[in-house]
Amino acid sequence: MKSLYINREVSWLEFNQRVLEEAKRKDLPLMERIKFLAITASNLDEFMQVRVGGLTSMIKKGIRKKDLTGLTPSAQLRLIRERSEIMMNDQNTLWLDELIPLLSQEKIHFLDPQKLTPLEKEKALQFFNLHTLPLLTPIGVDSLTPDKTLNSLALYLSIELKATSGKKASRFVFLELPRSLPRFINISDTGNHEYLLLEELVSLGLTALFPEEEILSSIPFRVTRNTDLILEDEESDDLAEDMENILTARRFSFCVRLEVPAGSPKSHLQMIQEITKTPPSSLFRSKGPLDLSALMSLMSLNERDDLFAEAWPIQPSASIQPNQSMFKNIAQQDHLLIHPYESFEPVIRLLEEAAVDPDVLSIKQVLYRTASQSRVVEALIKAAENGKQVTVLVELKARFDEARNLTRADELQEAGAQVIYGVRGFKTHAKITLIIRKEDMQLKRYLHLGTGNYNESTAKLYGDLSYLTCREEYGSDATAFFNAVTGWSKMSRFQKLSPAPHQMKPRLLELIQGETRRAKAGEEAHLMGKFNSLQDREIIDALYQAAEAGVRIQLNIRGICCLKTDQKKHKGRIEVTSIIDRYLEHARVFYFRQGGNPTVLISSADWMTRNLEKRLELLIPIDDKKIQRRLIAYLQAAFKDNQQAYRILADGTSEKISPPKSAKAYRFQKNLQTLAEQSAKSQRQKRSSTFEPHEPAS
Repeated sequence: MKSLYINREVSWLEFNQRVLEEAKRKDLPLMERIKFLAITASNLDEFMQVRVGGLTSMIKKGIRKKDLTGLTPSAQLRLIRERSEIMMNDQNTLWLDELIPLLSQEKIHFLDPQKLTPLEKEKALQFFNLHTLPLLTPIGVDSLTPDKTLNSLALYLSIELKATSGKKASRFVFLELPRSLPRFINISDTGNHEYLLLEELVSLGLTALFPEEEILSSIPFRVTRNTDLILEDEESDDLAEDMENILTARRFSFCVRLEVPAGSPKSHLQMIQEITKTPPSSLFRSKGPLDLSALMSLMSLNERDDLFAEAWPIQPSASIQPNQSMFKNIAQQDHLLIHPYESFEPVIRLLEEAAVDPDVLSIKQVLYRTASQSRVVEALIKAAENGKQVTVLVELKARFDEARNLTRADELQEAGAQVIYGVRGFKTHAKITLIIRKEDMQLKRYLHLGTGNYNESTAKLYGDLSYLTCREEYGSDATAFFNAVTGWSKMSRFQKLSPAPHQMKPRLLELIQGETRRAKAGEEAHLMGKFNSLQDREIIDALYQAAEAGVRIQLNIRGICCLKTDQKKHKGRIEVTSIIDRYLEHARVFYFRQGGNPTVLISSADWMTRNLEKRLELLIPIDDKKIQRRLIAYLQAAFKDNQQAYRILADGTSEKISPPKSAKAYRFQKNLQTLAEQSAKSQRQKRSSTFEPHEPAS
């Protein structure tokens, strides 16, 4: 029987293919293409660690649970391998056959180590002896060497040496390439760009490491380990200690992918596979260099502006007065910030002002991911040191950020903040800050609610939304939310906010079904959604029923989409598109027509079962009519894109949307940038013609 759904893993791989298609575009600046290629490689690394790791764990445990499409874990792994090999071949072909020649035309050369001139080889060995040799630590290995010797995602050389007399014919040494060194070594001393890969440079200098032995051969290789290790926090007595144990276990978990060059000698493969216990199904042969994600470092190796995309300066919000406190700004009106076109700075300002404001009594915040040098955390520390009641829910289960979050939690506790390590049995993924301030002998609550993390670095790269308000009913709900998650109490029915895991999914289904009823009654019915992933079966089935009833459904989904668009009974009423552009689309925003009195919401959650049932998330209705109109225009603009948008087809693959000959080119992200620039310019002109008095701090 034909499945009504698309496999989640295949859908994700098709998303990564859309990113790769951007790297193939000949009309993009060269470094922009290389950036997209590096992103696809980094994405694939994470996919292998998490998704392939999880499926492999299921097989090892004897779990044969089928997915939405009826596929067992083993069947899904076979599909993944087949599709991943095609993708890796595309990546390498693009790099070797197209991008390297284009770089050469720009006088950025990647040298062939087999064709170096005597002078080039001399320069390479000089660099090796001065900067590389002292950092190398070869490790002798044999079939009994423990797998723990090899770090996940590190680049190694396997070296086969002819043994000294009286021993076996050969022996093996593994050599981890130092991560402190650049992957691309410029051996030119004249200011030119003449690069060797680090593994090529080290291979040239191996005789200095083994002067008494003959080097028979060497190959680079790379091990990817499973990171899908679940912390059973419901049974944990010390979550921080148990998370540290999980991080250690992750370093030595089983291998899910072994990458080697195509044509690698069998002797090397046999030794590496024996040590890592890698089955043939997890062995990937690459015709190009391993770890193409390292290409991202090329962005900083030259200053040729003509090879990069034009700069899009981040703009100040036109609605926020820069010479006025954030509390006064928010008291005057609600604010919507569309990042990264509009700066994340007002959110930072709000926290930094709160940290030193004598009238601020309390700050409560959920931290999921933060920047490495976080002004958000520094503001919270300062607030705690200033005697304010600071409560921070730090999510220790934020994948790949666990170690940083543990460190941040310790710093906050040392400063006197009350730190909560998430909620038992759930990940806390909500983006919320509640600040309580004494004003006129009363307490007033100020809120930030968002779709993205409190990370000022990714706020410059991710398309997200921030909502700032001091509406009383929102503040009341926020207080109830924090009381529930810190006090382990049940969440009562809120006035405005709909939290997951108990209220968000029913609310979304209610809204979808409301449009369905209107369509059946002959009314115009329409819903739009922009988010990252769609996988939840109940939501998908509700959308199918809505489309069958006559609801017009427009979904802009960056990544996974398990919904099929080819059902005949839907009569083409479901449109699914995806935008791949300069910034990573991360905002979650939804529109339901509701008979002409629309409901508009933003959220921290995607329409995934894990978000709706296994995480603490927030669905936030927007009542402010001006902001509502702005968000509706934002959604409509996403579906007008005919430059960077892809149409998701019935089988889950994508096709680029091209404008008809009579239509104007329209690019969603460029339009948002232009609007932000125009609004900021208009506000500057307004301020330049208006006298603004300096007011004393309140």
